[in-house]
Amino acid sequence: MSSGVAHDLIQQSLLGDAVDEGPVAVFVADEDRRYLAVNRYACMLLGYTREELLGLTVTDVAVNTGAAEDYDQMMREGGHAGLAILRRKDGSELPMNFRAAEATVGGMAVYVGVCWPVGE
Repeated sequence: MSSGVAHDLIQQSLLGDAVDEGPVAVFVADEDRRYLAVNRYACMLLGYTREELLGLTVTDVAVNTGAAEDYDQMMREGGHAGLAILRRKDGSELPMNFRAAEATVGGMAVYVGVCWPVGE
């Protein structure tokens, strides 16, 4: 294995672990708004298991008026930022700042969003 390939694998592993353990909620979704990946903080913050969140869509969780339009705008423009209201598993709502953008992973377009509670 060349040192460049080994470096890339190490970087991917470190980045993956760092994102999973990171201090912000990270969501990866597809063009149909289905969650493909979420990090541990997102699960903890919203009270869902990872498997439960992966069975939901962005608009199942983001319940603010205009959430679907925000997602559509992000897909059209390649990125978007703002405020979202996320519904926790217990039904309570949490205002969150977010920034989301398109990324290509394995040749597939995905949409990566990071969220953090308002006031943090």
